[in-house]
Amino acid sequence: MDQKNVQHADHRIIDGKKIAEAIHQGVGAQARELRARGLEPHLVAVQAGTDAATAIYIQKQREKFAKLGIRYSHVHEPGDATLEHLLGTLHGLGARADVTGILLMQPLPPQIPPSQLEEAIAPEKDVEGVHPINAGLLVHNRHIVAPCTALGAFAAIEATGVPIAGKRAVIVGRSNIVGKPIGLLLLGARATVTTCHTATRDLAAETRRAEILVVAAGKPGLITGDMVSEGTIVIDVGIHRLEGPPVKTVGDVDFDSVAPKSSWITPVPGGVGQITVAMLARNTITWATHAAMRKR
Repeated sequence: MDQKNVQHADHRIIDGKKIAEAIHQGVGAQARELRARGLEPHLVAVQAGTDAATAIYIQKQREKFAKLGIRYSHVHEPGDATLEHLLGTLHGLGARADVTGILLMQPLPPQIPPSQLEEAIAPEKDVEGVHPINAGLLVHNRHIVAPCTALGAFAAIEATGVPIAGKRAVIVGRSNIVGKPIGLLLLGARATVTTCHTATRDLAAETRRAEILVVAAGKPGLITGDMVSEGTIVIDVGIHRLEGPPVKTVGDVDFDSVAPKSSWITPVPGGVGQITVAMLARNTITWATHAAMRKR
């Protein structure tokens, strides 16, 4: 089924590209304003090791940031880099006045514990919101930034125009960069939130209770039509490349069976992924703006 051309009386497609474009317009304007005041927004992406998908992602980020007027640098460390070396890299970037944002690329080499590197990122330059200080501010609903994918999923929900307060929201997945933070964002918006995971005893019973369903489980086609109630807002965070023939990209939600029962749904591709990249740019410009304020 062609997701872009789906016509159904009871559901609508959330256009991630349109939402991302609106965010980019605002970011571009802020970047121009900062440069006019003599401050250049500058994001540094730190990568350790060689990963083909990461390399493609970095190139796309570089191209997008160039269009937005944000300087983008890439620090590529070897796959056998020690923890001490990578900590030194992050501490050095944190001390540089010309760097306003730091992005730690995943995946990391197996010998490197992600949590120790996340804690080494300067909190005021942490564009993914992974430092414990920024994660704690999210818990208290006082966040400045949050993980980009969670922000993208939340923006997709907001784009429907449906009030969030009082809604029953179910999250499938409990990761630190999607499941937990999107739950906190929804809780901050006064939804009643349930988080499901691999130990949830009856997943379908939980997902059928949802008025807002966010799926970030990392398993293609996990959620099917019989697991969703009529009129649910469905946000699919998953993205998987399935080898064919034909080769196709799918999400954690079985779109064909779920879409007819939803009121709103994100497609894959073209949904949350588009907004996530825009949120990275917005988080970058947010920290650059804070840096400008500190210089006053």
